[in-house]
Amino acid sequence: MIRRSPRATAATATLLLAGLLQCAGCGEQATESATEDAPVDSIVTLAPHLAELVFAAGAGDRLTGVSAWSDYPPAVAELPIISDAFTVDQEQLAVLQPSLILAWQSGTPQHVVDELRASGHRVEAIVTRSLDDVARAIEKIGELTGNASDARSTAAGFRDELERLSRQYAERPELTVFYQVSAQPLYTVNGEHYIGEILSLCGGRNVFAELGELAPAVTVESVLDRDPEVLLAGAAGGAPFDEWQRWPSLAALRYGNLFTVSADEIGRPGTRLVTAIAEVCERLEDARRNIAD
Repeated sequence: MIRRSPRATAATATLLLAGLLQCAGCGEQATESATEDAPVDSIVTLAPHLAELVFAAGAGDRLTGVSAWSDYPPAVAELPIISDAFTVDQEQLAVLQPSLILAWQSGTPQHVVDELRASGHRVEAIVTRSLDDVARAIEKIGELTGNASDARSTAAGFRDELERLSRQYAERPELTVFYQVSAQPLYTVNGEHYIGEILSLCGGRNVFAELGELAPAVTVESVLDRDPEVLLAGAAGGAPFDEWQRWPSLAALRYGNLFTVSADEIGRPGTRLVTAIAEVCERLEDARRNIAD
């Protein structure tokens, strides 16, 4: 049996992004699914953010099993854990007999999806690479669960908030930013990742935007060479920037622009991203003030 792990916010964000690294090539295969029209009365999710999206789509009352590290909204924490990043508890799944399993296109290993489908389960892969994907994911889950109207309303509200924040920060002076996913090993995001989109929306220029992988590993030397004005990380305590103190000439250190944001909110592509975006934009405003002083 897969046991529920203690709540681990910073670790959760790193693990979710690590899923992109594990399964960067599996997305195209994962998009095809069974097309049953049977009513969906029991749903299982294979990633924490998918549980959030089920609730956002208005189908939370039918969620019966979730993956490890699922803890939002609070009701999710009471549900049985049926999977972790790599495996599914088949005994639990046999007990639950879900009518729909939601997989994460960029993170659920393809062999897990294949095995579940071979066992007769209906599996739908949900795409959440970009900010607009989040809205589309809510709409798709709404369609799958018969909640299309409520889901469209939620998705529209999400898009409206993105547009409002985009307008609010559209004219802000650009800052160069390094987003640190983890310190050891050192990972970041590229411009296509939704966190890269968030940086752009807030007037930041991701210093690794051009890299091909969504969540690439980088070297300390490459960060120093690009000399970002801001260091930003998703964290819930600790000191994610301790190692950077060894290079006081780095622009971000000279200006005092070392900031953290909520790991849970920025690390999970769900509706709470609007809160994360507002927080990132505020931190970049702090950075602009520090530079101006």
